[in-house]
Amino acid sequence: MIVDLPDTTVSKISRALVSVREEGGAVALGRVLTLIILTREEALEEVIEAANDASREHPMRVIVLMIDGADADSRLDAQIRVGGDAGASEVITLRAFGEAGSSNLESLVTGLLLPDAPVVVWWPNKTPENPATTSIGRIAQRRITDAATKPDPSAWVADLGKNHAPGDTDLAWTRLTHWREQLAAVLDQPPYDAVTGVEVRGAASSPSTALLAAWLRLMLDVPVDWRYLPEDEWTHGVKSVRLTRADGEVLLARSSPAIACLTQPGQPEHDLALPRRSLRECLAEELRRLDPDVLYGRVITEGWELLESATRETHG
Repeated sequence: MIVDLPDTTVSKISRALVSVREEGGAVALGRVLTLIILTREEALEEVIEAANDASREHPMRVIVLMIDGADADSRLDAQIRVGGDAGASEVITLRAFGEAGSSNLESLVTGLLLPDAPVVVWWPNKTPENPATTSIGRIAQRRITDAATKPDPSAWVADLGKNHAPGDTDLAWTRLTHWREQLAAVLDQPPYDAVTGVEVRGAASSPSTALLAAWLRLMLDVPVDWRYLPEDEWTHGVKSVRLTRADGEVLLARSSPAIACLTQPGQPEHDLALPRRSLRECLAEELRRLDPDVLYGRVITEGWELLESATRETHG
């Protein structure tokens, strides 16, 4: 069910939401959190689809906020989606025009939040430099950004640690989960020789490459040689990780965007499924935890500083 509410107010939206739930027989008691999405019009359906898919694992209320036309007359348009049009969530879309979108954005959403439920904010594309200090960011337990959507992903990743606050995370980190699991599994198997060196390669458009290098530098405490590959050599995501040990080299390298080959000394090669993760998968994973991701915070601060220090020493 979809209900359009042109030129409305937050209180009218709240009353309409109650009416829609009563008419459709839906209840809000099973909602476990409120997800606020600040996005652009052209990305609206994509982010709603991702949120709806994730809601099957995390029933929630989704509030999508778009700011449009700073010079337009002040107006707030809304749309409510429930039932089959909203997965296991209820979606409230807000389009704020003119002064309605230039004043305190928190006032547009506070009356629509689920009572006593955690708040997560996601910026799929329109990301402030310091999410935790924004009016919306201050009311959230978790704040999700995505370096891959930035014009210069590598520069965005390099600055993540400068403005980091507990509760912040970036989907460039979430996309590394399967890589981290595979590498940890390799190191948990005999022989247990210490890693003495690491090499990481990835596409220039993949900020996850830098975060994987920072994680390995932090966790293994060994030098990490990492760099982005030219587009004609590799186009998307992480390409390979090479671990050097006394018994030889372990190489986990993608032969295609979905398949990686694991090569280890004295063992046959293994092809592993290592596809790039979808937006829905990454969002669902981040919604599983509402406490700060301490490891992510250490990677973008301590781990990144260790990488940067090595680079400065190398180049004098």
